[in-house]
Amino acid sequence: MHRHTFATRAEARLKPATRIADFYNTKRRHSAAGGKPPVEFERIIQEARTQTDQEDRAA
Repeated sequence: MHRHTFATRAEARLKPATRIADFYNTKRRHSAAGGKPPVEFERIIQEARTQTDQEDRAA
């Protein structure tokens, strides 16, 4: 993308976003997340936080 001339503003916005999405693979498994993909790991963490918040309110 360095020194690349884009035909439109839309292309100039889309190209970096596409490159970032391709680079950061959200499906790749990570050992630090217990072998789970980042999206699944984040969902599990969010569910655990929601459950903890609900338990705290009930107490």
